[in-house]
Amino acid sequence: MRMLIESISGVRGIYGAGLDALVLVRYSLAFGQFCLNQSNDLPRRVVVGRDARVSGEVCMQIVASTLRSIGIEVVDAGLAPTPTVAMAVLFEKARGGIVLSASHNPEEWNALKLLNHKSEFLSPEEGAAVMAMARHPEPPMHQDVVPGVVRAGEYLDRHVDAILDLPYCQPGAIASMGYTVVVDGINSVGALAMPRLLKRLGVGNIKLINGDVTGRFAHPAEPLPQHLHGTMEYVRETGADLGLVVDPDADRLALIDDRGDYVSEELTQVIAADFLWRRRSGPYVTNLSSSRAIDDVAARYGMPVYRSAVGEINVVKMMQQHDA
Repeated sequence: MRMLIESISGVRGIYGAGLDALVLVRYSLAFGQFCLNQSNDLPRRVVVGRDARVSGEVCMQIVASTLRSIGIEVVDAGLAPTPTVAMAVLFEKARGGIVLSASHNPEEWNALKLLNHKSEFLSPEEGAAVMAMARHPEPPMHQDVVPGVVRAGEYLDRHVDAILDLPYCQPGAIASMGYTVVVDGINSVGALAMPRLLKRLGVGNIKLINGDVTGRFAHPAEPLPQHLHGTMEYVRETGADLGLVVDPDADRLALIDDRGDYVSEELTQVIAADFLWRRRSGPYVTNLSSSRAIDDVAARYGMPVYRSAVGEINVVKMMQQHDA
């Protein structure tokens, strides 16, 4: 059965049964033309990164070659979390970015996630423009087009540097606690990124499981409690202080407490907001599907909460609107 989902946020499907080379070329060409059409002085450059899915390397080659064919320089960020690719767009002053990852979908799936020059996921208007060009492709025919080059880039350490530069980040205080942290990397890029981040944060004892970056996921990719019995048991067995589980492109985080119990993903943002509101004031934005627990915490600090439509770009735009 063919499976392909096309939307304003990108395209995803089962590789070889819906997401094929022609689809990848159409969308890469459309996104490349979208980037070239932007009225800015940025280099004709696009960053491309991927998670560890088995289909990732060949998809990367197809995407990169298509972009190069219309004169775009491709920066290959290699195996990298989605947030790291997003940071690379800013580091490189690129016109956009493509992340090859189907997030928490099974390993036979892959996808193109599209970022604009601000490192934001495309707005509905931008996404609709790319989709229209992908459905009715018109390759530019200019004899003077010089194929773009491709070069490799490594951005994880720069991303970690940026995290450590954030206010209230205290590696020394973390190191003094002597924490033991279990990381479940699901055999994808989180296995590369999370231990490096934790080490720089001051965690001295890191226990990595499912750390073979093969793209053969050790359990269902969505980090839900019913998929993490083995990880929760390992946290209990080792007496760890914390368990961290990410999805294949490491943009989704699940927490396991020191008793080996799953902490609802609904509470992750509540914990983070409570931490920040103890140190600074400011409005908060979340989407309409999030738990009302954030409203209870906000009321304690006298802070406003604004709710956007579901979708990361909708949260981002409302954050900008309210200076959240």
